[in-house]
Amino acid sequence: MSSTQPFDVICLSLEPWDEVWRRNQHLASEVLRLRPTLRLLFVGNPVDITWSLRHGRIPELAPLRAVGDTGRLWAMSPRKWLPRRIWPRGDRSLFRQAVAAGRRLGFDHPVLWVNDSTYAPFVAGTGWPSVYDVTDDWLLAHGEGREMERQRRNDAQLLRQASEVVVCSPALVTTRGRDRDVHLIPNGVDLEHLRAPQARPDDVPDGPIVVYQGTLTGGRLDIDLCVTLARALSGRGTLVFVGPNSLSREDSQSLVDAGAVILGARPYSRLPAYLQHADVLVVPHQTTPFVESLDPIKAREFVALGRPVVATPVAGFRGLDPPIRVATPETFTDAVLHVLDGAPMPPGPGPIHGAPETWTTLATAFLAVLDAAASPPPSR
Repeated sequence: MSSTQPFDVICLSLEPWDEVWRRNQHLASEVLRLRPTLRLLFVGNPVDITWSLRHGRIPELAPLRAVGDTGRLWAMSPRKWLPRRIWPRGDRSLFRQAVAAGRRLGFDHPVLWVNDSTYAPFVAGTGWPSVYDVTDDWLLAHGEGREMERQRRNDAQLLRQASEVVVCSPALVTTRGRDRDVHLIPNGVDLEHLRAPQARPDDVPDGPIVVYQGTLTGGRLDIDLCVTLARALSGRGTLVFVGPNSLSREDSQSLVDAGAVILGARPYSRLPAYLQHADVLVVPHQTTPFVESLDPIKAREFVALGRPVVATPVAGFRGLDPPIRVATPETFTDAVLHVLDGAPMPPGPGPIHGAPETWTTLATAFLAVLDAAASPPPSR
């Protein structure tokens, strides 16, 4: 397959195509805009039928749908009928569902963009070129046993067999680039979208708000620090969480009891409103090897906004210029209160100090990797 000829892409993603928007959606949208001949099927994380029924939820009935009006982008989520321990061949079923959806669209020899390593055992068997896109080092996350061993095995297989490998952070260059070449393509930012003024959301509390934006997970957030901060803000402001909530019920309740407000996920189209009206943006993350492997999109977005930020000393934030401040967990709360005690900043974007790269620039680099995968050298 020549990179000068049109080709199709099947993205096997760890996350769904929804209104939150993450790295894969930004890259996919920009790649399609940059290459008018390209078509893309976005395969999101599977719908767990057993879990849905157990929790009284009715699974989505239409697995394949067109996204937008370009006629070149589709999304689907395969069905996971039974737990892996009961049906070991269930992962093969997920892959077959994705391939079948591609066949329906006429994807006869696509490039596989693999973000979910679950599909590793089946990628090589297709004979299709593939790009392994490593965005989180889940091998450093908490947990051992059969599931972690499966992830290690799948990661190693993709590193051996993928046509090209992309990573998003310097830490991943170190861990994934030991035995083969990898492409470092970090995350970007949509400057125009983030800086276009929006009105204050009507679902945030009155008074000063201290905002955390992003997915709430126990492996990333320092819950004890968040509780301490929420309590210290009593009478002076409110800690507000904006993003999908994956915390345990106990952790969520601890935050609410301390005075925090958990809004949940909000559409990307409305995200600037919450960020532009934050008196302080905070990143109370743990400092762990897993968090160090990340390339937080919010670091770019916060730079683009130019509003006050207080972050723990984690990757993406260390070394950034004011108004971004880095504070240890011991001094974090005082740093936030110090910002609130200063002269308030008017709502809206502030001045930019060192504009980060845009998604368009990074999608151009990613498209070059897709082209390289689509035209492998004869030796490969």
